[in-house]
Amino acid sequence: MIIEFAGPGAEAARESVAAVTADWGHPADTTASTATVTGPDTKGIDPVAVMSLLLSVPSSALAVADIADRIRKRRRAGELIEQARQLSTEQTTTRLVLADRSVDLATLTPDQLLDLVSDEPPAD
Repeated sequence: MIIEFAGPGAEAARESVAAVTADWGHPADTTASTATVTGPDTKGIDPVAVMSLLLSVPSSALAVADIADRIRKRRRAGELIEQARQLSTEQTTTRLVLADRSVDLATLTPDQLLDLVSDEPPAD
């Protein structure tokens, strides 16, 4: 996900969002906006291990895990949006840059943010 900052407090905004994401265990790469975007880190997956995992976990446990993951992501998205709203009071714009457009982060709800990120095609 790429978040772009514009305005007089852009550097401070970048640092504050990086601090929020670092608390989640995902340190932000705070490179300049001219940096080349690379694909997500991928690791090798053993297909036999994946298949045995899928067969051994009941579907109800998967549903509970999905709900728990969505709740965690929704809370984090809410924190990120709240940070963007606070920054907008300081005349700093925080925008989510997508493949075909950019969206003001402060105007989104947590569910809208999660849907936008999940609909975004993976970078190649």
